[in-house]
Amino acid sequence: MKRSVALANLGMISYRDGWEIQEHFFNETIHKKLLNRDRESSGQLHEPTQDHLLMCEHPHVYSLGKSGKEEHLLLNPEQLKSVQAEFVKTNRGGDITYHGPGQLVVYPILDLDHYFTDIHRYMRELEEVVIRCLADFGITAGRIKGLTGVWLGDEDDPNARKICAMGVKASRWVTMHGLALNVNTDLDYFRYIVPCGIEDKAVTSISRETGQLIPMDKVVSSFLKHFSERFDCIFTKQEE
Repeated sequence: MKRSVALANLGMISYRDGWEIQEHFFNETIHKKLLNRDRESSGQLHEPTQDHLLMCEHPHVYSLGKSGKEEHLLLNPEQLKSVQAEFVKTNRGGDITYHGPGQLVVYPILDLDHYFTDIHRYMRELEEVVIRCLADFGITAGRIKGLTGVWLGDEDDPNARKICAMGVKASRWVTMHGLALNVNTDLDYFRYIVPCGIEDKAVTSISRETGQLIPMDKVVSSFLKHFSERFDCIFTKQEE
């Protein structure tokens, strides 16, 4: 039986507000898993956990992961204001990245006990969803060994460039945070950071690679199709 995932498109939402919504579902799922463990020990029936997939765009913001270096942000507070951007230290993995209008941000809150308990595989599956999504727009993408995310070009390509950044958090096999796919993103904002802490690789977008603006809803539809296939799930509307 396919796993049910509650789907919500949050639209344009601040990074902090999106983080708060994630935390709510993340903590709710972990709490339910702990209750189920107690129920199991007393012979009671489990209450199934609910998976969630949140999709959104953020206003200009730079987020720094737990393993990141603050010096990879190349702007001081006044310069941040001048480009109308925010800086947020977050609890995901990875280094610094940029989020902004024209970028598809996806936050899966999944109970991996119902899929596979392997974070490495989880990351590779998310990458595969994006790789297949990009193929729908005529873009051949892949991976570079040792570098998380989705790339155009291989490790020996001097023009290798990242099109999708990823960073997640997991506890008790429940995930949060996720990925950011550059669709019609203003790539100039990446000039103000060392993206993901990688100094010798460029950043690109679907619009730059195709030479045209791509409707976000088409990218969303493609992403959801491939996500449902890779994770063998169906989507239901997120309850208010």
